Amino acid sequence: MIGEASGVHVAADGPDLPAVGTPRLIGRDDELARLAAALASPPGVVLVSGEAGIGKSRLVRELLPEPGVLVARCPPLREALTLGPIVDALRQARPGVAGLELSPLAGTLRPLFPEWDLPPAPEALADAGAARHRLLRALAELLDRIDVDVLVVEDVHWADETTLEFLLFLAARQEQRPGLVLTYRPDEVGDDSLLLRLSSRYPRITLGALDVAQTAQLVSSMLGDERVSEPFARFLHRHTDGIPFALEESVRLLRDRADLIRQGGEWIRRSLTDIAVPPTIRDALAERLVRLMPDAQAVLRACAVLATPAAEPDVVEVCGLPAGRAGTAIDEAARSGLLVEDERGRLGFRHLLAAKAVYDGIGGRERRELHRRSGKALSAWDPAPVAVLAHHFREAGETEKWCEYAERAADLALASGDHHTAVSFLHGLLASPALPPTAVARLSRKTPLFAFTGYLGRVDLVRTVRGVLDSAVLDRRETAEIRSQLGRLLMHAGDYAEGAAELERAIPDLADNPVAVAQAMSVLGRPAGASWPAQAHLEWLDRADAVVRSAVPEDERLSFTVDRATALLEMGDEAGWTVVDTLPADDAHDPLQITRGLLNYGDAALQWGRYADARAKLTRSVELAERQGLQRLRDMGLATLIRLDWLTGSWQGLASRVAEFADLAEEPLIQLDTTLVGALLQSATEPDSEAEVERKLTLVLDAARQRGIVDMPLEPAAALARLHLAAGRPEPALAVTEEPMAVVARKQIWLWAAELAPVRVEALLAAGRVSEASVLVGEFAAGYPGATGAVHWCRALLTEAAGDHAGAAREWADAAAAWAALPRPYDALLARERAALCLLAGGSSAPALEQLEKLHADCVALGASAAASRVRAHLPGAAVWRGGRRGYGDQLSPRELEVVRLLLTGLTNPEIARVLSRSPKTVAAQLNSAMRKHRVSSRTALAVSATQAGITPATAD
Repeated sequence: MIGEASGVHVAADGPDLPAVGTPRLIGRDDELARLAAALASPPGVVLVSGEAGIGKSRLVRELLPEPGVLVARCPPLREALTLGPIVDALRQARPGVAGLELSPLAGTLRPLFPEWDLPPAPEALADAGAARHRLLRALAELLDRIDVDVLVVEDVHWADETTLEFLLFLAARQEQRPGLVLTYRPDEVGDDSLLLRLSSRYPRITLGALDVAQTAQLVSSMLGDERVSEPFARFLHRHTDGIPFALEESVRLLRDRADLIRQGGEWIRRSLTDIAVPPTIRDALAERLVRLMPDAQAVLRACAVLATPAAEPDVVEVCGLPAGRAGTAIDEAARSGLLVEDERGRLGFRHLLAAKAVYDGIGGRERRELHRRSGKALSAWDPAPVAVLAHHFREAGETEKWCEYAERAADLALASGDHHTAVSFLHGLLASPALPPTAVARLSRKTPLFAFTGYLGRVDLVRTVRGVLDSAVLDRRETAEIRSQLGRLLMHAGDYAEGAAELERAIPDLADNPVAVAQAMSVLGRPAGASWPAQAHLEWLDRADAVVRSAVPEDERLSFTVDRATALLEMGDEAGWTVVDTLPADDAHDPLQITRGLLNYGDAALQWGRYADARAKLTRSVELAERQGLQRLRDMGLATLIRLDWLTGSWQGLASRVAEFADLAEEPLIQLDTTLVGALLQSATEPDSEAEVERKLTLVLDAARQRGIVDMPLEPAAALARLHLAAGRPEPALAVTEEPMAVVARKQIWLWAAELAPVRVEALLAAGRVSEASVLVGEFAAGYPGATGAVHWCRALLTEAAGDHAGAAREWADAAAAWAALPRPYDALLARERAALCLLAGGSSAPALEQLEKLHADCVALGASAAASRVRAHLPGAAVWRGGRRGYGDQLSPRELEVVRLLLTGLTNPEIARVLSRSPKTVAAQLNSAMRKHRVSSRTALAVSATQAGITPATAD
């Protein structure tokens, strides 16, 4: 109860009882202008944000009342159907597609518009990303054909994930497209929502609450534009926080109670000692509801349960009133201002807050009955709104019908390529204890693996499926099928050991299904997981091959051939190339598997250093993927070509291509791979970018570890270690390479160590762990099947650390030649730099300087600015940087100088430690500090820089 003395009471039927109208839009002139400007200029995308009831929809309607505007509304359902808001809006806007002259691509939309006369459905795509992208392209074409000028999507915080992907797709299109206006509540947006990408890229208009003066204007506009007293405006503002919808409902309630009076030519409120102001909009609406006749209340409860706008016959059926009484009740509900008729003649609440307030006030038994009636009414629709029906029957407690419609919704989502929505429905079904065992097995088989990586972070599907295995009465075959699916699920989630165990348990009971057995064995044959050695994977591959040869029909073998060759090549087994040669040259038989095979083999050729072969296979795979509409495979091929261009020195325009793919959040693996390439390119071309490069590499490394893909962290770990070594930090370089190198050693797949082994060796040497470095070089050289540049690099490091500058220069030259032959020009330049510095350190100044001159020109030509800067510093006439910590000005500390002078005599770190009676660790730290001050990353480069700075070798005592 809140009170304040003023005014007199007027009875509800007194002559001064006000007529309350719809308020004008108040206090939004600036926002209207900004909205119009955003739509009028590229990219024509704008978001309108604000809390519930703040007036987002009203603002948009004020600007866009004319034809050419398509309005889609996202309902607050637990599971939204694929592209449901857009599909519903299009279906209501047009009866069909006659006269639109759609391309064959539109056949993709058949699952969403089964009643329309669309072109024949194209061939199904096994690749989920490709299927989804094709669906988005088809829907965009439909929008283009019906001449939509502006697409408004309201309450987009409730949109399904594919709808958000579609909005991102539309916004990013370069060609002509409709303007986009999206309204949403920021507090309803999850941390992982794709909506954040839209809100961070495009203009956003945030609506705030009205002030006291604007409150007075809004209330006045509801009361015939007559003046509202300032104390009354302050009173309303205080109790509604200036939220327009709350203000409107409060005024209507005060009018219903006869709490408004006119006095002295202005509207005021009567004595507040007698006025109870409801603390929430829900309470205010509940009080208004009870003032209506029971029939009108029944209509409003029916509309609240229906949740989405519905035709009058449906409302009548759900509310349960005779037709005549229902019509009168609908009129009364409309007069109350709570119920409105939309542009399509459907009935619904003026605001979702009102619908929720009414819904929350319905008792449990009545609510279940209204949901049952809603399901019955809507099940007559053609096509059936399966997601909405699943919602109603679930809330009604009708399990059998809920299961029927939820499975149909999952099937529709799968047919549309929307695996995330499908998993959401399937998870809900699998978690139901009432589901019969045969249905459990069927639904488990439907669950798409592709969606699991992102989905498992949000829903504990693993626990649900395990619960099914523990509790359901299944036969051995059904149990094995579910267990096999669970194994794959766990592997996609990064839990390889658990997944492999489930697959192994399932295989014996799948014996009567050789294809399923071969599939399970092939999965175990892929070299995933950190603990299994390559030999264990090879054994599973051989077992799978035996099953395929003996029991799998010949026309189903191609996918197994691709899997076998891919796994062998990933493990560095030369036999994989023999299998590659069996891939059919003709792609007509199975274009998906041919495209996938070419992509995998091209990636393998890149890892093996067979760059010409890699480019040919990757280019062919991209061509086939484009022709077949395999968007995800196409993008993977293009991303791999980006990596190849980085390695082969084709850097022209590479940064922009990297940026395009590094922003591809819907394909996180592609995004991580291209972000890594972008960081490496930036490190090579921007000398002062260390901090930004380190940030990107850390991001990639952390994400790679979280995804549990065993070989993904290796390269970002190596790149981070190189940064640490260049800055004179061997300890973090050792730390970041420790576990990745342990994985390589456990699995005995030395192909994976091409980038990692050289930097790990250098880190070990910098820390004085020479014997460990020597062992690692031996193992790497014996097991590495690729090009020899990395092996020569490791041997050069060992030779240089031993003080043999001439021998090290030869090893560096061999490494440079091996890299150049691939070609891998940047690595060749780095090896040539190290060779020249070794010559300088060994006293061969003339040939070293000649090489450095040529090297500098080649670095500039490639665009390797960081290397060019380092090389230039060693040439005659260049200013040699000798900066250090301010405590010693531009000089090394005395203890660092002692260590450097002994280094110049050719002593190793342990030998220097013995001479100075210090620990090898202390000596390593002092040398690293000296390298950091001289901006070099190796002992040899430090020796050259120190000599140029006038530091002389220590003399014998």
